[in-house]
Amino acid sequence: MFELKGIGKKMYELIRSLYPICRSITGNGVRESLKIIKNIIPIKIYEVPSGTKVFDWVVPDEWNIKDAYIKDEKGKKIVDFKEHNLHILGYSIPVHKKVSLEELKEHLFYIKDQPDAVPYRTSYYKRNWGFCISYNQLKMLEDGEYEVYIDSTLEKGSLTYGELFIEGKREDEILISTHICHPSLCNDNLSGISVATFLAKLLLELNNQYSYRILFIPGTIGSITWLARNESNIHKIKHGLVLSCLGDEGGFTYKRSRRGNAIIDKAAEKALKDSKFPYSIRNFSPFGYDERQYCSPGFNLPVGCLMRTPHGEFSEYHTSLDDLNFVKPHALRQSLYICIKILNILENNNTYINTNPKCEPQLGKRGLYKDIGGNRDRAVELAYLWVLNLSDGTKDMLDISIASDLTFCEVQKACENLKKHFLLKEVDKEAVCC
Repeated sequence: MFELKGIGKKMYELIRSLYPICRSITGNGVRESLKIIKNIIPIKIYEVPSGTKVFDWVVPDEWNIKDAYIKDEKGKKIVDFKEHNLHILGYSIPVHKKVSLEELKEHLFYIKDQPDAVPYRTSYYKRNWGFCISYNQLKMLEDGEYEVYIDSTLEKGSLTYGELFIEGKREDEILISTHICHPSLCNDNLSGISVATFLAKLLLELNNQYSYRILFIPGTIGSITWLARNESNIHKIKHGLVLSCLGDEGGFTYKRSRRGNAIIDKAAEKALKDSKFPYSIRNFSPFGYDERQYCSPGFNLPVGCLMRTPHGEFSEYHTSLDDLNFVKPHALRQSLYICIKILNILENNNTYINTNPKCEPQLGKRGLYKDIGGNRDRAVELAYLWVLNLSDGTKDMLDISIASDLTFCEVQKACENLKKHFLLKEVDKEAVCC
C-alpha cells in the first residue's frame, strides 16, 4: 500500500531533533517544536491568549525558562537545567536565593525505587518552584547552604497549538490528535508526535474520502481549548485517534472510545488482529490522554487511543530513562503501519447489496474460480461466499470481515472482484470506509 522502507529512521530523526527542547503546556518550546514539524507538513499554528475562558477552564499564563541550577557552598553546580530539562519542576516560578538543605529538600522531587532516574514533575496550576533529581543525587547532598536559581517567566502570553486540515472528498472528518507538551521524553510523547507527522505526510499524498484534522496540542488544556474554539464543527468528526507512547517495543494497546462499539473501535481491533502483532484491547476509562476530553459526555466523540505499552506501565515512564535509547525506529514504523491499516479500513468500508440474492450466483462462469474441483483457493472462495451472503444492505465490509474472520484486505479484494461482475451494488456511498 505504502512504501515504508526507511521511514522508521526518518521518524526517529524527528524525535532526535525535538528531544533537547524544553516544552510545556505553553511557551517557546512548543513554538520551536511546531516550527520543526512545519518543515515536514504544512501545519497552521494558533495562539490562544492567556485568560481565555474555555468551558470550566482558563488558558493559563505563559511559562518560559532560560536557566536553572543548584550550587553548593563551593559554587559548584550540582543540578543543572542545561544538562537535562527534566531537572526543573515544570512551571516553576523565578527564584534566586540561598536556602538550607532542609528547605531545599521541600522543593526536590525524586524516585527512591529508581535511584538513577530523574522524574518529570509539573506544577501548572499552583505557583511553586522545584527541582527534579535522581535519588542518588539526593543521597550525595550534605548539610549546608545552597544557592537556587531559576530564570523563568510566568506572565500573560498564549497557548500555542498546531493544526493541519487535509480536505477530502467528503466533509466528514477523521481526527488525529497527539500531545506536544512534554519536555525531553521520547516515548511519551515525541513518538506520538512523530507518528502523527509522518501519517499526515502520507495522507497529503492521497486522494482521501474523508477529510483529516491532525492536532498537535498541549495535553488536557490543549484539547479543552480546541474543543471550545471548534464546538460548532464537532459534528463533522466521525472517527478519531489519540496517538501516544508508540516508540517502545511492547505490544500494541488500543483503548476504546466511550461509546465502546464505535466504528473506530471495531476498525482498530480488526487492523491489529489482521496485523498479527501482539495487542490488547481496553475499555474506555476517564483517565489517560486527551481521549477523555473528546469522549466527555457533552461531546461523546468516537475517539479511541492507540498506544504500545500504556502510560504508567513501563518503568521509564515520566523519567529521564524515556530517552533516545528507549524508542526504536522499527517500532515507530510498525506504529505508523497500524495507523495506516486503521485508516485504510475507514476509507474503504462500504456497504453493498447482493444483486443476485436468490441462491449463490455461478462464480465459475464469471472466471472467479481459477481452478476446477477441490483445487480452489479456499480463502478466496470463502471471501466471495461471505460477502455475497452478508451483503444485504445492513452490513458493511468491516462487519463482514469480523463475522467471517477474514482479513479486511481479503474482504476488500472480494468486493472489488464481485463489483466488476455486477454482483454487488453500493447502497450507501456515505458509509464509513477504510
